[in-house]
Amino acid sequence: MVRKRRVRFISFLVIFISCFSSVYAQKKNTPPPQTTRILFIFDASFSMFGRWQSGIKMDIAKDMFTGFLDSLKDVPNLEVAFRAYGHQSRLNPPVGYPPDNSPRDCKDTKLEVPFETVNASIPKIRNRLKSISPTGTTPIAYTLEQCAEDFTPCANCRNIVILITDGIEECDGDPCAVSQALQKKGIILKPFIIGIGMDESFIKSFGCIGKYYDVSQEANFTKVLNVVISQALNSTTAQVNLLDKAGKPTETDVNMTFYDEFSGAIRYNYMHTINHRGNPDTVILDPITTYKMIVHTIPPQEKTNISLEAGKHTVIALDAPQGFLSLKINGINNYKSLQTIVRKKGTPTTLHVQEFNQLEKYIVGKYDLEILTLPRIVLEDVDISQSKTTTIEIPQAGMVSISKPSEGPASIYLEEKNKVVWVCNLKDNMIQENIVLQPGNYRIEYRPKSAKESIYTVEKKFKVESGSTVQVRVF
Repeated sequence: MVRKRRVRFISFLVIFISCFSSVYAQKKNTPPPQTTRILFIFDASFSMFGRWQSGIKMDIAKDMFTGFLDSLKDVPNLEVAFRAYGHQSRLNPPVGYPPDNSPRDCKDTKLEVPFETVNASIPKIRNRLKSISPTGTTPIAYTLEQCAEDFTPCANCRNIVILITDGIEECDGDPCAVSQALQKKGIILKPFIIGIGMDESFIKSFGCIGKYYDVSQEANFTKVLNVVISQALNSTTAQVNLLDKAGKPTETDVNMTFYDEFSGAIRYNYMHTINHRGNPDTVILDPITTYKMIVHTIPPQEKTNISLEAGKHTVIALDAPQGFLSLKINGINNYKSLQTIVRKKGTPTTLHVQEFNQLEKYIVGKYDLEILTLPRIVLEDVDISQSKTTTIEIPQAGMVSISKPSEGPASIYLEEKNKVVWVCNLKDNMIQENIVLQPGNYRIEYRPKSAKESIYTVEKKFKVESGSTVQVRVF
């Protein structure tokens, strides 16, 4: 009785340790959370002295932005920084903004508060905002160029720019080109632009810079900031439906790569899974990016221009109907390794190299096979059907043992319909070789190395049968 209890206890202990080890391993392999770094760029150019609805744009924007910052307190894995432009150099004269002959300081931009944890940086941003007065011009392109230096190197960070402005570029720069260059280099994600009291004719100028939000009403400013921050901070969910021929999401067990469609950077890799409820499993994606998805079937399937909305579950559907190809040998396999080149029907490009005795999945359709036996076996129009297995079976090979009296060039040919088809060359410096061949009628052509005339060519015919070995003496 005591022994049984001891055995049960030991079994329980083994199970407990195994479960604990599994949980520990999962936690150990879980990547650390990303740090989100948000750089707020604030327009402090002279136009911010203009009136909005209830007062001066600058005063209203300061009050609302300062109040909004309090909502970011204690947000984990968040760092913020603050840059302003148009606040260090005064337009001359400041009245009648801006007269055509006014000098413009097109390098008037400064990182006022560098990146720190949100609780450390917010008080500094609030204090700095109090003393900023709009005096200068609007160098958006130059400011974006400079902000590249604000983001110090970080291996696990998401870098986001939120530009708050009431006007367009005034220094002949190209903000669109600068923004796109920063995104392609992977320095920042697609920026957010919040236009406050913006002239409607200016709005189209910001579409190529990033995602634009128009705040024509003062009351919407804080609401728009909250929407932008939600997208900046929160990932969203997506479900990838890999559709079979019937349009049902039954295909699975294949890796999916999500690329930033604009920069080409790899953002995510997920192995597609059908969950315990029988549905495609949910994956987490950053809603800021527009994606290109590659599903690594054979051949790969692609879907572009995938956009997500923060907080909204998105279903991504892609046709990926698949069937199976099985390669077998009728009898004993005499090959150490036998491979087959798989090509899409009618195309010369190698799609895959499949080993014999291996089952592989392919997108349904027609394929051409080149089996690397000696001689080659070429099969065209091999059909792969939905969820079915197409089996290709070849005869068991035979063996030929070739003996030459001396070194010299030799080659093997298959006799086929009154023609000889080259199969392979033998090694000049070897007098004994064993070659695995498919069943058939062959001949060998040989000339001793020392013989300098073609009439000394020696020819031997032989036959190879499945599973047999034939001796050929080229004397």
